[in-house]
Amino acid sequence: MAQGSEDQISMSIAVLENSPKGAPRTDVVDPGLFNPMVEISPVESVKRLFTGLGGWFSESVHAPIGSRIEFRFRAPMHLLVMYHEGGRRDGETIIDGVAPSRARTFANKLTFVPADRPYREWHETGASTRLSFLYLDPAKFEKATEADYTPRIYFEDSIVWETAAKLKRVIEDAQAERAPYLEALTNVLAFELSRIDNGAREPSVSRGGLASWQKRVVASYIEEHLSEQIVLVTLAGLARLSQHHFCRAFRRSFGIAPHQYHVHRRIERAKVLLAEGAASVTDVGFTLGYAQTSSFTVAFRKVTGWTPSEYRRQFK
Repeated sequence: MAQGSEDQISMSIAVLENSPKGAPRTDVVDPGLFNPMVEISPVESVKRLFTGLGGWFSESVHAPIGSRIEFRFRAPMHLLVMYHEGGRRDGETIIDGVAPSRARTFANKLTFVPADRPYREWHETGASTRLSFLYLDPAKFEKATEADYTPRIYFEDSIVWETAAKLKRVIEDAQAERAPYLEALTNVLAFELSRIDNGAREPSVSRGGLASWQKRVVASYIEEHLSEQIVLVTLAGLARLSQHHFCRAFRRSFGIAPHQYHVHRRIERAKVLLAEGAASVTDVGFTLGYAQTSSFTVAFRKVTGWTPSEYRRQFK
């Protein structure tokens, strides 16, 4: 990312329309503002809509039926691809270190490319194809988790999709005052992507902490049971460790105890629900397992420094 882009509160939206060969072209985005983007060729065969807000970037791409297009990307940014609709007569999707896919249908699926991984994808479109690119700054992810991120091609995860779609909508709204909501959504998305298990099962504990598969399994379980009381013996069993060993390894990996981690994840989810504004403070607390509004308020203030009502007022 170019120097100064973090200070850019909003960026102009640029659209690349189909244009005849040889016609003068307007750059999609000033490369001084954002570099790099996914390279698409031939560029005149697609429509691109790019939006940025304070260090978050998204892009919508549409390719008509009968196109042959190619995407290439390698950058110090995570890339999440959302395939809204489409299909291909032929093509291939490749991420370094992952078995390539020649699947022809991919609507409502996702592809995740970790930072600095080469990514290439080409299509001979058999249907009108619409997809989105979310460019994700690893520094923002590191604030939420130190987990490793696994490349995935054409996976389905309704939770990741829902959070990514919210993040994209907020970026496109381009309202600088919604930065706290973007931070909250980014934290949620970071944990949701880190919990995706690629099937690896290392039996050992790494440097006194949890192995990668243990972190993913435990974090995933907590995320799926935020509104419930979680007992230590269950988490230790998932990690295949004694309770004593698990507590020590968990703290080494996450920096806090399992109970504190559970509370922090509840509060991050509460931030998203409060910012959306559809539910009352009481209902948000109840949804996340707090029987009393007072106990929810105490927990929220302890983590954030605000009451739930004070946090919500930022979005009005």
